[in-house]
Amino acid sequence: MLTEWVSWRLGLFINAPVGAALLWLGPRVLPETPRRTGHFDLSGALTSTLGMTALVYGFVRAAADGWTDTLTLASFVVGGALIALFIAIERRATQPITPLRLFASRERSGAYVARALVVTAMFGMFFFVTQFLQGVLHFSPLQAGIAFFPTTAVMFATVQVVPRIASRIGEFRLLSAGVAIALGGMVWLSRLSASTHYFPQIAVPMALLGLGIGSALIPLTGLGIRGVAPEDAGAASGLINVSQQIGASLGLSILVTRFSAAAHNGTGAELKLAHGVAAALTGSAGFLTIALAVVLVALRPRRVVAPAHVHELELDEAPMEVAA
Repeated sequence: MLTEWVSWRLGLFINAPVGAALLWLGPRVLPETPRRTGHFDLSGALTSTLGMTALVYGFVRAAADGWTDTLTLASFVVGGALIALFIAIERRATQPITPLRLFASRERSGAYVARALVVTAMFGMFFFVTQFLQGVLHFSPLQAGIAFFPTTAVMFATVQVVPRIASRIGEFRLLSAGVAIALGGMVWLSRLSASTHYFPQIAVPMALLGLGIGSALIPLTGLGIRGVAPEDAGAASGLINVSQQIGASLGLSILVTRFSAAAHNGTGAELKLAHGVAAALTGSAGFLTIALAVVLVALRPRRVVAPAHVHELELDEAPMEVAA
């Protein structure tokens, strides 16, 4: 509505009143926590931020100027060096901004990686389908926004029942099914062309994406903070947001590169746009495929073999349980 009736620039300020309200309400509603002295990891914050910025810029520039461009290659070299320096700093920091011990858990690390991949696919879908709706189907900005209703409505409805479903079938099964459903929806959506209609070729796979992503995000959040020591709870929670932001920025920059390479095929602006969007969505499906593999390999519950005397105890108690 802001884009169509006022200006798209106002969309960039939509969080400002929310933030202002939180700043005002926070001290009045939230209890004060005990104060602790500490050391801010400034060097870690700078190297990680600048390193990721350089990598994202490298991918975006590659889409416009090619992979052999001097500044593109320099961005990748600088970004890689800064990330390596960041890891070295975190290993020695007294109070690291990202404690590397958080990655010692296979499940937790897998949850971070899977979340980044899922968010990459989802942000790519929102970005490129918007281009398709307005550039090929000639939707207005308001119509394009309403067109995403199948995704958002199903997602919001799904997250309301996810805790009850997870308690019945288990987090791993729910998470695996969610990512698989999202993958199916993304593969279907990636088959679009210049002759594709909104219903059912776009609306139905959008609903599948809402169902799949809504089923996956809550289990991924729980796995990302489970078993963390109290002093690392803030950092673990922050890493959930970091993985999401990395997926949104770095992943989208990669998809933009794929879109630019594919959009040269075909004749006519609409055909080129449709071809590029389909290629980018195929890339999103690839990210979801990797995410599903990470879930199945890294997040599968480990089998715990009980000692022999435990099995004997269970057998002795079995008739009592049956009788009960």
